[in-house]
Amino acid sequence: MSSPEKSDNENKFAPPPMEAFICKQIDIFQSFLCNNDEQREKMSNAIPLWDCLPLYSVSRQMAHKMRKEGTFPQLLIRNSQYKGSKITIEIQPARILENGVVTEYYPGGNEELIESALRKIATLQNHGYYDESNPSYGVTFSIFQLRKELKNRSHTRSYQEIVLSLRIMARSSIEINAENKKTKIYDVCNYFSRLSSVSRVDLEQDPHARWYVEFHPLITKALRAIDYRQFNYELMMSHDTQLTRWLHKYLVAKFTYAARGQKFEIRFSTIKRDSGLLESFGSHRKAMQYVRKALAELANKGILEPKLLRINDQENLIPFDEAKILGERGQIEDVVYTLYPAGKFSSESKQANANLNRLKEK
Repeated sequence: MSSPEKSDNENKFAPPPMEAFICKQIDIFQSFLCNNDEQREKMSNAIPLWDCLPLYSVSRQMAHKMRKEGTFPQLLIRNSQYKGSKITIEIQPARILENGVVTEYYPGGNEELIESALRKIATLQNHGYYDESNPSYGVTFSIFQLRKELKNRSHTRSYQEIVLSLRIMARSSIEINAENKKTKIYDVCNYFSRLSSVSRVDLEQDPHARWYVEFHPLITKALRAIDYRQFNYELMMSHDTQLTRWLHKYLVAKFTYAARGQKFEIRFSTIKRDSGLLESFGSHRKAMQYVRKALAELANKGILEPKLLRINDQENLIPFDEAKILGERGQIEDVVYTLYPAGKFSSESKQANANLNRLKEK
């Protein structure tokens, strides 16, 4: 037995009991409403609260630039809102020893992809587990399996890159403060509350070693409460940008009434605040262009329905309506985007609603 880490949360290794892999909570979580195995392969579960938070907002490129400029933050503070609650999160970076040098990393796009892939693997039989004795939800996998899953979704990563990302999530701490009119919630934990591996001692890198990850307690809480929704994971992983993936999951969580003809409004300021992915842009104009590009991709992928509008006596298909909010000097202060669901997304949303109702009746 070996572990690549020496932190407490990674070294207290004890395999989950066999009953944790076949309990009711896991059986329900791994159930999808679909017609065949091909459709099931595309499905995973979105976790509404977790997936709507600005968890992965510092890319490696951005972090490298900040290090060179001497502006790398010791603590990353992000604000968000969810169902009327004001949420403040504070993220401490992971400190990783590499070749005798300690480097700090914030979870970014690579870690977001790997967490999504692990949650998909957790929907497979004998991979996801729920330990009732110490309420925790996790997944067992091999690096070979995880690499294959990422490669199949066009996100190839090396063994070393994957292990680094796992270490970053096991060592990065996130503190969550949520408050509404009735309650206050405080929670602090690492992104992964546990990371362990069992490998052959004669191999430094064993791609078939069994790894164990326990997800954040908020994900475990969602599992127990059946507060998750099936969605098109394959499509989400195919998007070109991290913002497009975040918007896709945000719509899955929030646009649950996505029948044809219905609309969903979201502001630029909301996207900026809740995703945390627009902080690196030097101007509103460039950030807004990035948002437009992401929304256009959602339309091209069959999630949003382009609308036919007449502009300057010409008919144009646009992926969304855009209403600019101007300040006193005519400057753009905010933008309201009005989105319409495409037939594909509408059907998947109805299917997710039906599946959620079915699961809660079990």
